[in-house]
Amino acid sequence: MKDFLKTLPSIVVSLVVHVLVIVVLMMIPLAIQGGTPDIILESIFTEELPKEQIEQKLELETKPAETLNVIAGGTPSTAVGAAAQPASTPVDVQKAKVLNEATVDAPRVETMQLSDEVMAAELGEGEITGEVGAMVEGYGAAMGIITQEIIRMMRQQKVTVIWMFDESGSLTDDRKEIRENYMRVYDELGIATSQDKDLRGSEQLLTVVASYGKGVTEHTPKPTGDPEMVKAAIDKVQEDPSGEENMCRSVALVIQKYKAMAIRGKRKLAVIIVSDESGDDGDYVEEAIVAAREAKAPIYVMGRESMFGYPYARQRWTYEDKAKKIKEDFWIRIRRGPETAFPECLQWDGIHARWDAQSAGFGPYEQVRMARESGGIFFVLPGDEANLVGRDANDKRKYDFLALREYTPLLLSRREYKQELMNSEFRTKIWAVIERLNPESNKLLFASHDPELNIRWEHFPLELAAFREEAGRQAIKAAKAMLLTNEGIGILESIQPLRAKESSLRWRAAYDLAYAQLHTFRMRLFQYLLAVDNHANNMPQPKSKTSNEWNFWRNRKVIVPDEAQFARLKAGFQLKMERDEYLAMVAEEEKKSVDMLKQVMNDHPGTPWARRAEREIGDGFGFVVSDRLWDPQDIRSTIKLPKL
Repeated sequence: MKDFLKTLPSIVVSLVVHVLVIVVLMMIPLAIQGGTPDIILESIFTEELPKEQIEQKLELETKPAETLNVIAGGTPSTAVGAAAQPASTPVDVQKAKVLNEATVDAPRVETMQLSDEVMAAELGEGEITGEVGAMVEGYGAAMGIITQEIIRMMRQQKVTVIWMFDESGSLTDDRKEIRENYMRVYDELGIATSQDKDLRGSEQLLTVVASYGKGVTEHTPKPTGDPEMVKAAIDKVQEDPSGEENMCRSVALVIQKYKAMAIRGKRKLAVIIVSDESGDDGDYVEEAIVAAREAKAPIYVMGRESMFGYPYARQRWTYEDKAKKIKEDFWIRIRRGPETAFPECLQWDGIHARWDAQSAGFGPYEQVRMARESGGIFFVLPGDEANLVGRDANDKRKYDFLALREYTPLLLSRREYKQELMNSEFRTKIWAVIERLNPESNKLLFASHDPELNIRWEHFPLELAAFREEAGRQAIKAAKAMLLTNEGIGILESIQPLRAKESSLRWRAAYDLAYAQLHTFRMRLFQYLLAVDNHANNMPQPKSKTSNEWNFWRNRKVIVPDEAQFARLKAGFQLKMERDEYLAMVAEEEKKSVDMLKQVMNDHPGTPWARRAEREIGDGFGFVVSDRLWDPQDIRSTIKLPKL
């Protein structure tokens, strides 16, 4: 009995607990029956669709198909965007794949198969936007998808396709490849016509070939259904010596011209842009989008990846005079970005303006936005670009597209983008640092720039006196840049508590990389000053008798100041510590910078931010100085460069 009494409290507690559990379980069905609201299933093609879209590599056969297999929607990619306003007739939704991705635990929803006609009727004209980017292995693969798009449109009505080629010299080889692949469209359309009576009829597909530079040039007298005339028209495209590429205005003009003709002929308009640049009139992108929406004309773009958070790329151009045995390479700047409405990363590398060619994993903002908002597709062409030069130009690694899913650019209009930026203190402060440390003029993207951030690192005079004079000027610029870098670090540290509240992975990555880079740049500037001082006070003899200049080259080995150099450093910067104490502080800062860059790589793997951090670690902090022979005949300044 005593043992029973001892265990009684435990028994009572256990009994009470079990009774409560049973009661709760009995109440659950009643609660569900009485309190469960009606389930509302909304289409995933609404504004509620998450902004993150996925891109994937497409493995496609480039030769004409022998049989026709129609996929509703036209593209094997799953990157479907969403817009606040209608765009064009649904063009690129692969229903089976997209709807399979939308899962609901309860009740169970079976996969729906919808035809293009049903989608158009149920969702209304223009409720679906286009592809953010479909990765393809060249123009042949892109032409295969475009064939499917044209066939899908032809099932609804006759089609007029407007091809628009940019007139830049950098696109010459691409135009030839397009011409060679163009017959694929007509070959597969012939198969489609023979198998499908709905596609038969005269002039079911008409084509216009145009090109743009400073203005628009049409190479077909009128829309034609003759493929040989189309190929001949492509051959007529010439380079525009002005170097201007008014892509957005040209698209708007061509659509407006053929819109009335399409309406009279009850035809569907579609535009295909072929370009390796983002154009010089990005402030007119909304005008092109409005024209496309009003004409219900999807815009397809065959283009290249944007530069990561940077407006420019550079292409090699070679001047050769065989008679004089002269051959000189030049790097000519072209517009190839950024992937966002405004750059979201630093435009400076700690010494001068960026000169890299790091890809963004996404297409240029203007082109992708036009395709997305009009219901078209942006085709990312990852083929080799032999003439692309700059840091990372030869990096053939591809990003992990699953990793990039959460980093998709915000493709709002620039006005809306800026408004959203200003509504966030976190983003506003990051942007303030990016703009303040911008060394290059770009009126569309930046309100100001500071050319003093371009610190000289090459073409120093070989003579000691002249070197010291120029080195003194550059040292002053480097010291000023260090102060600005410190200010930038302070601004970013002030918003560090806001990082956890930021919903966008892109902006968190932007913060992480910029913060790590500024610490790296501060150390790099310090090493630059040590290298300049060391060379000015211990200048060696040139290794080659033919050399005519000194240059600074990045190096992972850092300079440790000796007693004499530290004395000059202490006096110049009014340091209040001794050499050993100062060296320990510098070593700690170097380690901290590397650790921060490694953290970026860990937090954002498989992304451009991680690759950029990896590059910064590879570059190191130090510099070496060497002599070389440069432009011995002094001819480079006399050569007239083309405008690509």
